[in-house]
Amino acid sequence: MSNAIQNRYDFVLFFDVKDGNPNGDPDAGNLPRIDPETGHGLVTDVCLKRKVRNFVQLTKGCAAPFDIFVKEKAILNNLIDEAHEQEAVKSKEKGEKTEAARQYMCGKYYDVRTFGAVMSTGKNAGQVRGPVQFTFARSINQIVALEHSITRMAVATEAEAEKQQGDNRTMGRKFTVPYALYRCHGFVSAPLAAQTGFSGDDLSLLWESVVNMFEHDHSAARGQMAARRLIVFKHDSEMGNAPSHKLFDMVQARPDKEGEVIRDFSQYLITVPGQEAMPHGVTVEEKI
Repeated sequence: MSNAIQNRYDFVLFFDVKDGNPNGDPDAGNLPRIDPETGHGLVTDVCLKRKVRNFVQLTKGCAAPFDIFVKEKAILNNLIDEAHEQEAVKSKEKGEKTEAARQYMCGKYYDVRTFGAVMSTGKNAGQVRGPVQFTFARSINQIVALEHSITRMAVATEAEAEKQQGDNRTMGRKFTVPYALYRCHGFVSAPLAAQTGFSGDDLSLLWESVVNMFEHDHSAARGQMAARRLIVFKHDSEMGNAPSHKLFDMVQARPDKEGEVIRDFSQYLITVPGQEAMPHGVTVEEKI
């Protein structure tokens, strides 16, 4: 598609959490996700993409071409079926309808042309490989998951009140990480962007979403979370001018003072290379 981006991008995102649970694991009683061998905290790529989707939904109001396909309480097959009811799709020959429906979905839904989607579960709209991908985020240091008992001064039912003889308390618990700085890597592929129509405007919205995705996602469970640094490597070509892992290795994060208990972002030292250190054809820019 003619308006698709023409450059490859790689990026490094640092974000932190204070007294919150950044991504609970439902298979572990909603404890913060952790690498059991190293003790480092994890946040899934799915969690981060959800926050990007939510920000786009808030700012664009689910209007095409920035509607969101995978949104809360959506019935995905209904949305796929709707694509097949469009005149531009209905008029196609049987063998062409899947591709026409795929193009319609890419044109209408921001997350489809950004992250991709499997749309073969209803009236087939094919599969889309998204140009934007995130890795799991991993904490720089080991994390400590704390468990807190909490009390609600009310009960839900009359039966509970009778059982407590009017005391009317509900006990619960929540899990928090006192502090952790997480690092995530991301990739933007120009050849895949050409297949979905991911444009320069879409890219600008992605950076805006990544920078601000925690600002409208606050909750009692997540504590205080913030995007701290976003380092973007832009390649001069569609295929790229340097391996992504070599660029990522140039960005270093470490505690400012070894052995110190860390409870704030200011206790970390993040080193970002200058333009003079970049491989030929790669430019570096800090969005935060």
